[in-house]
Amino acid sequence: MTNLLRAHQPLTARELATRLCVSERTIYRYMDDLSLAGIPVYGEAGLGYRLSEGFEMAPLQLSAAELQALITGVNLVAVLTGKGMADPARALLAKIEAALPVRGGDEPPPVVRVPDYPRAHPAYARWDSLHEAIRAGRWLEMGYQDGAGRQTRRRLYPLGLFYWGGRWTLGAWCALRRDYRDFRVDRIDSLAPCRQGEGAPPGVTLAHYLAQRRAEAEPEKGAGH
Repeated sequence: MTNLLRAHQPLTARELATRLCVSERTIYRYMDDLSLAGIPVYGEAGLGYRLSEGFEMAPLQLSAAELQALITGVNLVAVLTGKGMADPARALLAKIEAALPVRGGDEPPPVVRVPDYPRAHPAYARWDSLHEAIRAGRWLEMGYQDGAGRQTRRRLYPLGLFYWGGRWTLGAWCALRRDYRDFRVDRIDSLAPCRQGEGAPPGVTLAHYLAQRRAEAEPEKGAGH
């Protein structure tokens, strides 16, 4: 929140809500929390929120547990995504390690490790192409093998990549089904850009996809135990 305001201020509650994928009511709560924490954020009628001129955040201080969590997360990105994110993650990890104090000889090594898995898995060969298409808002034509081994071709608008502790899935709008669908990345046989109009279909967004998936995951109201 504070970084957004520093880079783009002033911003209205609606603009902040859109950028952070939350409701405007949540933004108002965030602003109250920032004020209580001593962050000099002010609302200007007709303009939006801004930080006091010259305000700087204190240098980031991490506990040992927070640092281990950060390093573990960066390592996971480095080994479980495509080259487009893995290389920056490794560069970030090098910067983090360079900034750390020299460890004493009697200090035990980290007990949480992320092995560097081989990149032969088909999911990683497709990851960069999917990630770039999502960022560019590009329709794709996909060759896909379903769970029964049947081959199918789909035209889809990709929305997000999701990792489920062993496999990646692609959340997308499927032109054939005219609905949101999920596809296992390791079952994608081919990918190519296709011309299916410009941008997403009306009303199709990542936020709407996520809301639909959350609604589907909730137990039916009134269901017995």
